[in-house]
Order: sequence, then structure tokens, then C-alpha cells
Amino acid sequence: MLIAMVLLPLMDIIAKHLTSNMGSGQIVWGRMVFQCVFLLPLAWPLRHQLSVRQWHLYALRGFLIATATLFFFTSLTKMPVADAIAIFFVEPLLLTLLSALFLGEKIGIRRITAVVTGFLGALIIIQPSEKVFGIYAFLPLVAALCFACYLIITSKLAQKNSAVLIQLYTGIAGFITISIALLIGNTSGYSILQISAPTKNEWGLLVLLGSVGCVGHLLVVYAFRFADASFLAPFQYFEIIGAVVFGWYFFSDIPAITTWIGISVIVGSGIYIYLRGQQLNSHDADDSR
Repeated sequence: MLIAMVLLPLMDIIAKHLTSNMGSGQIVWGRMVFQCVFLLPLAWPLRHQLSVRQWHLYALRGFLIATATLFFFTSLTKMPVADAIAIFFVEPLLLTLLSALFLGEKIGIRRITAVVTGFLGALIIIQPSEKVFGIYAFLPLVAALCFACYLIITSKLAQKNSAVLIQLYTGIAGFITISIALLIGNTSGYSILQISAPTKNEWGLLVLLGSVGCVGHLLVVYAFRFADASFLAPFQYFEIIGAVVFGWYFFSDIPAITTWIGISVIVGSGIYIYLRGQQLNSHDADDSR
């Protein structure tokens, strides 16, 4: 999970660079296409395991990752990477709530309070960001909800299925989702869904984007095979470190003080949720208080 969190901010950096000349929908399309291309050779030895069972979960997972990526990449057209990721990181808090709803993991009033506190941290970041970036400041929130649902499905699929096949099926479903969106959007005039001819350099970056996304999300699937969703959620905060460093290095973006305060509140809430969960697992404590 830690290695994945170091890799994935690179995908956002590449996407932000590409958004200067390319619609975010087309960037997501490239990410899905090249994920499938890289996974096909790995999936070939596993072809005897191909099955249409749980196809609805793969389809939904593909739809969710395509939608999450589209909204997040669109936010990067206006926002610094670190600010967008900081808002996006209400996702581990959402994952905690969704794990209780759909995976049967128990959470009590203390962790619910920590989740609410984390959302307040996101609002600290959004308030000034909304004045500068408008609706784009809320797009990472939508992406966070989609990605939290994506991870819930990942947790269900990872226990009994090949990580390579999970990602291949998801990539195909995501490719179909974004292709339909591009066909509709390109004729309807939506700027984020416009199609243009990539240059050689842009094709190279799309290949790199797909490879980074492929490896990063494969690692996430393997992580969910060996650990609970609530345990893994706080490790996602390491992505903020990479986002800040890469954003500064490539775009000279330095987060504002309000962003740092919001990040501290969100990360603090997430770490508390993790520590509380570990305490309960160790001592079989009562989490009803």
C-alpha cells in the first residue's frame, strides 16, 4: 500500500501536465486503454480462470474508477495537485463509514466523531479554494466518494480473485464507460469530454500514465487481499507527501496555510480512526461508546 501511495501521485502530475492541451476525459481514456494493454500479457497465463461471475461488481468498479478519475483529473485543470489531493483525502474517512455499512466492520461514536472532524478539515481547505477555483474545489469530494465505493468493491473481490484479472476486468469496464462518455460529450460540446489528436510526446505520457496507474492499483488490490479496508485506509495519507513534493518540483505549487491546517485535521482524524481500530482489535474493547 505504501509503494502504491508513492507511485499514484505521479499519475496526477502527468494528468495535470496533459490537461493543458487535452480534455480530462481523453486522459482517463488513455489511462484505461494502456492499463488493459499492460495487463493482457499478465492475464494470458490466467485465461483458464476467466469467468463472468460477479460481472456486475467488475462493471460497477470500472464505472467508479473511471468516474472518480474523470472528476479528479478535471479538478487538476484549475487546482494545484496538493490542494486537490488534500480535499480528496476525506476518502479514507468515507471508507470507514462505508466499511461499516457494507462490510460489517463495527465503528462507534468515537470514530464517527473523528470522521465528522475530518470533514471539517476538508471544509477548511474548500472554503478559500472555492472562492478561487469555484465548482472545481468540490470535484475531489465527488471523486473521493466514488473511490471509497471502488475500494469497498475491491475488498470484496480481492479475497478470492486474481489481482491481475480484477484490474483487467476493471480496466475494460472503465474503458467502455469513458468511451461512451466521450462519444456523448464530444457531440454535446462538453469541454472535458472533447477529443483531440495527441502528439507523440502526449502519447508517451499517456502510456506512462497507464503504466503507473496499472502498477499502483495492482498493489492496492494485493494490499486488500491481506488486510482489512479500515486498517489500510490511513496508509493512503502517504500520498499527500508525494503530491506536495511532486507538485512543488514540477509546478512550483506550495500549499497555502489553510490547506496545511485542513490536511492536519484530516490526517489526524484518519490516524485516530486507525489507532482506535487497532486498540479494539487488540483488547476486544466495547466500541459502542
